[in-house]
Amino acid sequence: MTREDPELRRDFGGGIIGIHAIVQMAFDRADFSPLWNMLMQRVQANPFDAAAIFDIATILQSLGRTREARQTLDTALSLRRNFCSVHGEGTGLKLLAFVTAGDFMANTPLDFLLVGSDCVLHLHYVDAQTQTLDNLPDHDVAFMAIAESTDNLPVLRHMVDLLSLYTGTIINNRPALVAGLTRDGVSAMLANEPSILSPATFRLSRDVLMDIACGEKALADVAPELSFPLVLRPVSTHAGEGMQKIADPGELIAMLASQTAEQLYAAPFIDFRGSDGLYNKQRVVFIKGRPFASHMALSDHWIVHYLSSGMMTDAAKRDVERIWMETFDQDYAVRHADAFSALYRHIGLDYFGIDCAELPDGRLLVFEVDVAMVVHNMDSPTVFPYKHVAMRKLFDAFIRAFDPARAEDFLTTSETTA
Repeated sequence: MTREDPELRRDFGGGIIGIHAIVQMAFDRADFSPLWNMLMQRVQANPFDAAAIFDIATILQSLGRTREARQTLDTALSLRRNFCSVHGEGTGLKLLAFVTAGDFMANTPLDFLLVGSDCVLHLHYVDAQTQTLDNLPDHDVAFMAIAESTDNLPVLRHMVDLLSLYTGTIINNRPALVAGLTRDGVSAMLANEPSILSPATFRLSRDVLMDIACGEKALADVAPELSFPLVLRPVSTHAGEGMQKIADPGELIAMLASQTAEQLYAAPFIDFRGSDGLYNKQRVVFIKGRPFASHMALSDHWIVHYLSSGMMTDAAKRDVERIWMETFDQDYAVRHADAFSALYRHIGLDYFGIDCAELPDGRLLVFEVDVAMVVHNMDSPTVFPYKHVAMRKLFDAFIRAFDPARAEDFLTTSETTA
């Protein structure tokens, strides 16, 4: 049988466990053995069971086995291009997502946003060679879910033409703008906004950086707005992967000796510690222009990661996050209304997220703008009860905003920054 064989489609309708359910297991450090064995038995019984192969790829990605995960995903995609995960009773919104092959950051992680609902998520995989958007499953609304990255750039460019052939409603139908959400692109986009600090960011080659490190070129001549200390990170990385603070040319030489990336982003280091002496970073999600609190992390280290910042073990830190979430609409969103309005004016997408921090001078320090930030409620409801309330509010708003039958409800119950 081939990918287009109707017998294959009827027998294995692309029903997958879903990314959220599998990632939740990894988050909880659950034993994957029973699930893994069951999926492998399915594949051994029928090697055309693309849904089982897809779920195996998700498990591998959750375990950090990235290369194996991609190879396995490619095998699944060679069999079929449509996959489906059902939430709850499956009687709610039918959301079709245009996605492309990659890791968990390659596309908007919509499965996480539908937790606790009765929605059905259809994943339709495309690439730069996709010719038509045929054989689409029945759906209520579509979502252009492909995120910015170097690997995704050819696909995003192709989607501009491909989506022009689609006649239905498409959320985030601005692939060219998504492609421009690079770190240097966002920096330039927000450079003149008085309520925002988006540090000047430059994409520099390894060779240019080596010339600067060796004194053959002056940093000021290459990027006049930069000076040491710098923050360097490889292009198309997330979660602080490969990111370092570089104090001088000597440290730059040392970094380049251990870093193989050919292109890196360079930006000035900004000390964004609060009055408590901690670095704090907030994640805010925008749904049709309305901001929602996703999470806050506080850390002794300038690279702020939620999982490594001690939020789980520090009740005082959690209390700060709780107050931030509970008063977000009346406090934080009001203080930064100008910044949020400017962000929505520049970005204009139906859905996107930012990582940011509040500076002592009142400005919003924007680290990143992306459509693929993970927004979840996987944390323990016992330890983080307030977070589950905030996430339920965000998830419900997401569905109300994009369900054609409920969009009017979102408009009448929400204030936007547009």
